[in-house]
Amino acid sequence: MAGRPYHHGSLPETLVAHAVQLLDEAGVEAVVVREVARRAGVSPSAPFRHFPDRAALLAAVTEAVAMDFGEIQMAAVNSADAVPFRALGSAFVQYALAHPHRFALLRGAVLGADRTPALEEGHRAFTQGIIEMITAGQRRGELRRTDPEVIRIAAQALVYGLSQMFIDEYLDASRADVLIDQVIDLFGLGVLAPDSDLRREAGAPPPPTTGH
Repeated sequence: MAGRPYHHGSLPETLVAHAVQLLDEAGVEAVVVREVARRAGVSPSAPFRHFPDRAALLAAVTEAVAMDFGEIQMAAVNSADAVPFRALGSAFVQYALAHPHRFALLRGAVLGADRTPALEEGHRAFTQGIIEMITAGQRRGELRRTDPEVIRIAAQALVYGLSQMFIDEYLDASRADVLIDQVIDLFGLGVLAPDSDLRREAGAPPPPTTGH
């Protein structure tokens, strides 16, 4: 999603791309219309033909980042060798580490309560996709048969909190790859079905037997 030169008819996309570049460099406060225009090689007034104010530009940036965030997670799921739900969680944290300013933007605009209609629609569709993924994992015997929404919330709380702990430097980012795997695997031992082959492969003890 790096900035790219302006071609006729693509100015809105070009402006958003440069705005995302500014966001990555220095955070949301750095996304200034005048600087976006300068980087796009257009006049300071040109962006206002497409975005009436800075808030409108930021809304477009947020939608672009949210789409990128979702697509990367889905790509990780689609390429996963086993347990797509695990790949989803790992991709979430890795994205936050790679793009902390984007994650901060999403934290307020998408992961908060006040979503725009477009973001609400995208969030609803993405959430439904996760629920379907959990349900499919339950049918395959990979995940514990409990309320899929509870599993989704617990998993999101885990990766959201883990992401923020890395960003806040409470955890050492140089150990991220190892810690992400360890934390997600430990969480998985709690949601994998007791008789799942995947649970045994992860080293969990067998479920207790009941005496008669």
